[in-house]
Amino acid sequence: MEEFYTLQGEGFNTGLAAYLIRIGGCDVGCKWCDVKESWNAGNFPPVSTDLVVQHALTYPAKAIVVTGGEPLLYNLEYLCSELQRKGVRTFLETSGSQPLSGSWDWICVSPKRDAPPLKEVAAMASELKVIIQDTTDFRWAEDNSPLVSESCLLYLQPEWSRREAMMPEIIRYIMANPKWRISLQSHKYMHIP
Repeated sequence: MEEFYTLQGEGFNTGLAAYLIRIGGCDVGCKWCDVKESWNAGNFPPVSTDLVVQHALTYPAKAIVVTGGEPLLYNLEYLCSELQRKGVRTFLETSGSQPLSGSWDWICVSPKRDAPPLKEVAAMASELKVIIQDTTDFRWAEDNSPLVSESCLLYLQPEWSRREAMMPEIIRYIMANPKWRISLQSHKYMHIP
């Protein structure tokens, strides 16, 4: 769908300069998605993976964030192997709804109620990032936390349009449940893509 050089805006790698590759197509379709135009892969002509790798290598940061839509709708083995062969670290942002493909240096699983993560994908997560739109989402976060490994970092992130209302709730929740951390969409505060 699109590719560009930016700073990673969310989760553990916040602030890291990275080349972002957004793949079109989504099997989840969250009502609060901020990139709904990514859902229909048919709106975007196929692009050569070699060309995407070539574009990524022109930037000084050697980190790639692959996101969507839902990137795991596609086999990402070749993309990962080509990037890693060139010394680039690979980071995946996924709902975990599809089988894992590719070799990843970091996997962020952001589980969605309409298409829960596959257990085998959640088990590989480096971080679990749960979007908090209302207080019922804290239960969803807790339901997903046993699916990840003990070393997986746990994040709660306010849904952007509800951030003012949910921020105090998230702060209280994390203070009472310190296994969790907060993730903010810092790129939106910085007004960058």
